[in-house]
Amino acid sequence: MKHSATSSSIEDYVKVIYAYTEWQDKPITSTALATRLGVANSSVSEMVRKLKDQGLVDHQPYSPIRLTEQGLALALSMVRRHRLLESYLVQELGYTWDEVHDEAEQLEHAVSEHFIERMSAKLGHPDRDPHGDPIPDAQGRIIMAPSHRLDELDPGHTGRITRISDHNPELLRHLEKLGIGVDTRLRVGPRLPFGGGLQVTLLDSTQPGSTHDVGPLTLGEEVSASLWLASTENHEGCTVQELTGGSLMNSIATH
Repeated sequence: MKHSATSSSIEDYVKVIYAYTEWQDKPITSTALATRLGVANSSVSEMVRKLKDQGLVDHQPYSPIRLTEQGLALALSMVRRHRLLESYLVQELGYTWDEVHDEAEQLEHAVSEHFIERMSAKLGHPDRDPHGDPIPDAQGRIIMAPSHRLDELDPGHTGRITRISDHNPELLRHLEKLGIGVDTRLRVGPRLPFGGGLQVTLLDSTQPGSTHDVGPLTLGEEVSASLWLASTENHEGCTVQELTGGSLMNSIATH
């Protein structure tokens, strides 16, 4: 599907539908889609009908919204654009990782496919963006790191951060101050009682001059729900199933 064949609104919708399910299995509802896009439920209902008429989604009244094969192809094309633009802004133009999301949102609808491919080549064809989100290749194939959200892990897990949600720029700036970034290694500690947060120990802080373990640090609920960890080993009494090594990647051919 060619980028020019669809409107920016349609591109935004399919991208958000895809992104909602990228790191978890629960499909998106009309209400959740309206919240993500900051629009009224009535606007979502109208657009979902349009998407269904164009063969981009499967949807029945009062049911979740799912992308068709055609919709998934368009969504991955937009995700590729967005994440390559974020990477270019950081690596070539000196943007910080908390600045790039909104800028990429504006640019992704305006640039040509030729520009996107030239930009990818300039960057060395990266497979993830500054926040760790995977970048689909030109054929729509994507590589997902086998990861768990930090607040789903029990104490004792050791691994590296593979993904950090970019939904809140202030949270990204907070993490930077703590020395937490993509590929930071940490060990999960106990949860403090009465919602006091999750304790972690940084094994290789990104803070300048840090040469030893840092911690324990206490991460609030929003922070720990925004980090994904690839565990490098099981531990005694582990309650999380199907852990895989941090270096193992699963290739998902989408079409």
